[in-house]
Amino acid sequence: QVRPVESGGGLVQAGGSLRLSCVASGRTFSATTMGWFRQAPGQEREIVAGITWMTSSPYYADSVKGRFTISRDNPKNTLYLQMNNLKPEDTAVYYCNKNPPDANYWGQGTQVTVSS
Repeated sequence: QVRPVESGGGLVQAGGSLRLSCVASGRTFSATTMGWFRQAPGQEREIVAGITWMTSSPYYADSVKGRFTISRDNPKNTLYLQMNNLKPEDTAVYYCNKNPPDANYWGQGTQVTVSS
C-alpha cells in the first residue's frame, strides 16, 4: 500500500503555530479512523490525536488538549493537525497513520522543532 505523505513541519518559536497535513492514499480513507503520532529523540512514538471515520470525533493526548486540533477532509484524503501555542516539548517528528497504527503504513513524517 502507498504510504501517507506528511508536510507542514518547520522551526517555530514557543507560542507559535503550525498546521500539519497528511495526504493518504486509497479508497478507504473516509472509512478509516486516523491519528497523528510523534516521536521525539530517544523516546517512543506516541499518539497525539485521533479522529474517527464515521463521526469525526476527536481524541487528544492530555499533553496537547486545548492546543491542538485534528480534522479531516475525506474527499481530499487529507488529515490535518492544527497546532497552537507550541512548546519546546512538542519538538518531534510527526506522523499520520491509521488508529490503531498499521506497521506497514508509516510515512517519512514531518519535523517540528519548537525553540524556547
